Amino acid sequence: MEKNQTVLGLGLMSGTSLDGVDLALCRFERNPTGWQYDLLAAETERYPDEWANRLSTAHALGGRDLMLLDRSYGKWLGQLCLSFIQRQGTSIDIIASHGHTLFHEPGMGMNWQVGNGNEIAAVTGCTVACDFRSLDVALGGQGAPLVPIGDRLLFGSYAACLNLGGFANISYEKKGNRMAFDITACNVVFNALAGEHGQPYDENGQLARSGRINHSLLDALNNLSQTQGKSLGREWYQQSIGPLIDRKEITAADRAATYMRYLVAQLAGSSSEVPAGKILVTGGGAYNSFLMEELNRMLPNRVEKGTDELINFKEAIVFAFLGVLRMHGEVNVLQSVTGGRRDSSSGILISGDKKGR
Repeated sequence: MEKNQTVLGLGLMSGTSLDGVDLALCRFERNPTGWQYDLLAAETERYPDEWANRLSTAHALGGRDLMLLDRSYGKWLGQLCLSFIQRQGTSIDIIASHGHTLFHEPGMGMNWQVGNGNEIAAVTGCTVACDFRSLDVALGGQGAPLVPIGDRLLFGSYAACLNLGGFANISYEKKGNRMAFDITACNVVFNALAGEHGQPYDENGQLARSGRINHSLLDALNNLSQTQGKSLGREWYQQSIGPLIDRKEITAADRAATYMRYLVAQLAGSSSEVPAGKILVTGGGAYNSFLMEELNRMLPNRVEKGTDELINFKEAIVFAFLGVLRMHGEVNVLQSVTGGRRDSSSGILISGDKKGR
């Protein structure tokens, strides 16, 4: 891609929390000092109950029904994109869709997101980039994390980028290489515990703040095997954290308080090799005031809460960027963070017939 050329990309992201699909329309430009972006429009489309239920139970479907789900979800995403593009009144160069992860077991060579890119291209008429993880898994990598290339090229002024989403992950530079890894479960735990009280999430950490530390549970959490260097998903959660968090003989408040203590210690420990400077915090957990207070206590004067735009849409912004890099055949997956045999320009490209309908 030539310097000073601008590209418009639309990024789509559906996270593990199943709260909705984030859409971010960005203008990207590469100038002599590096990449710049402008967020032109962004929104979160909440999942209707039907889609939340279908996606949350999809891992139990048989092959034929999975294929049908992949197609119908892709068509739904395409309609979502088309409506969004038409409201913006602009044409775009590429849609970059993460899809929704159903299976993530890279050790077995398996990673799959539903949300068929061909359906998105057929509905919108746009060029689509999708399936960003499979090539890296084929190269022996974890297929994750993918965001660090964006952290390096778009947010490189920060010492590190810490994402507090369904799972917590961190990204930073070390001796010229980008380091990045999932740390542990984050919002998926607090959402589950808040659900026992009929709430979708633990607003401002009120449930965790009201509880007491259960030292037996804390010891069990601390005895979990180390996860650094691995990418975490639903399967890992169900085998490790889930059974401990589901101990109903301990009140939900005490489980939340205990997990908060464990989580913050894990976050601080994972930041021990981060160079001097500010750590940018994004993801839904940045709105959990108790979590942010505890994190600031452990990492004084290091933590910078992102703007609302970054908290809510940073991953969608970066996925739009991954699509732009893929469109130009440039590296968008770093082997230093995934463990793959080489860097790659990853993702399937599906040509559209125009820049949006």
